[in-house]
Amino acid sequence: MRNKARVLLIAAATTAVLALAGAVTAAVVIFGGLYDVASTKEHWQPTYRVLETAMRHSVKLRASGIVEPPLSDETMAVRGAGCFRDKCVQCHGAPGVSPGDIGKSMQPLPGPLVDARRHWRARELYWLTRHGIRMSGMPAWEFRLGDEELWEVVAFLQRLPDLNAPQYADWMRRAPPAPACGAGALRSPQAPVVLAGLPVDPERGRVALHQHGCNSCHTIPGVTGAGVYVGPPLAGMAGRQFIAGTLLNTQDNMRRWLMETQQVKPGTAMPQLGVSERDARDMAAYLATLR
Repeated sequence: MRNKARVLLIAAATTAVLALAGAVTAAVVIFGGLYDVASTKEHWQPTYRVLETAMRHSVKLRASGIVEPPLSDETMAVRGAGCFRDKCVQCHGAPGVSPGDIGKSMQPLPGPLVDARRHWRARELYWLTRHGIRMSGMPAWEFRLGDEELWEVVAFLQRLPDLNAPQYADWMRRAPPAPACGAGALRSPQAPVVLAGLPVDPERGRVALHQHGCNSCHTIPGVTGAGVYVGPPLAGMAGRQFIAGTLLNTQDNMRRWLMETQQVKPGTAMPQLGVSERDARDMAAYLATLR
């Protein structure tokens, strides 16, 4: 029994020493600035493979329950072509079209979508487009495109692998002029009717605050971000009397402020972010919880 206890004690001590050594090494790497964050430095190939494999399995799992609508309608695909041109080509390129400077310089490289159909099911492309990919630069389009628009992009992606450069150019001639998408159903004149059937969702509003970049200027409880001081911190927002020193602090006025910032206070440094009615309503509901 004594030998067994001694072996367990040695094992525990060894584990503790190794854990401490690992923590010290990590601290030296992080606080010593030893890790090179430059995007001119590529990932090691094994690192890239591990991240890509994890991403693929993550997407497949989370998209498995999505029901795909019919995607064969060419009119739907033509509308998606315009959205692809406006939102996707700048990073992914197209047949005969180079990505923009930002896309070509990203790490990891976004890569072309001309073979997307061969690697992903339609529901997985929808999930990727809607939610984006963390730590890759691929944005989540959920808060900028309506659900119908997301599926239109997927419908066009089903046709993209069959197009050469002249055929792609022909699709672009047929596509709606820019901006071809981004309004979404909840920015349309029918928005109040659509919203009437949707409950206010503070948790969705928390995500929307991040997706609209509010945490780039404000520290917001519950929203991950750097310690920024461009705009006032939003902790305790629910207890304040006024919004931007202009409007009484009600959820309806907060919604108006988020949607019509420059009209409410012309010349303010806060930009008008193009927030939809639904997003603004949910964002206001979340801010009302910050006491």
